[in-house]
Amino acid sequence: MIVVSDTSPLNYLVLISADWVLPALFGQVPAPPEVLKEMQHIKAPAQVSAWAQYPPPWLDVRSPQGISSLPGLGPGESAAIALAQECQAAAILMDERDGTAVAKRLGLVVTSTIAILCLASEKGLLSLPAAFAALGKTNFRGPSKLMEELLLIDAARHAADSKPEPGS
Repeated sequence: MIVVSDTSPLNYLVLISADWVLPALFGQVPAPPEVLKEMQHIKAPAQVSAWAQYPPPWLDVRSPQGISSLPGLGPGESAAIALAQECQAAAILMDERDGTAVAKRLGLVVTSTIAILCLASEKGLLSLPAAFAALGKTNFRGPSKLMEELLLIDAARHAADSKPEPGS
């Protein structure tokens, strides 16, 4: 399954030291060079900038053949959407509201940082409460009510997983 990444999921996963879940979940993850350029912006956190300067082997940095200028979107979002379309990606990893709206309008499935962390928790790769707590120490602005509900669902799933089987 091919998933293409935009800047923000990579940024936040690097900040909370959870970027390793991407290859565990998806294998190779394509991203356009514009995404790495945004991650190396002068205002980017040092940890993110250093990561983008020497990305891991699982990040497949490649340029889309053509990038349409999409009104209201930055170069990273536009390039990631173009690459996702070209690759016929199963999903695009993206958080920005405007970019998400455009991607969905173009028929792409959008997966957010929150959804990536939930999937990683479902697969037993990480603790969702710990990941959300780490995310809360960044400038991430996710819907707190949704995150609280997801934590309740996660706790219920873990409680059900730890119940002994009847008759054992």
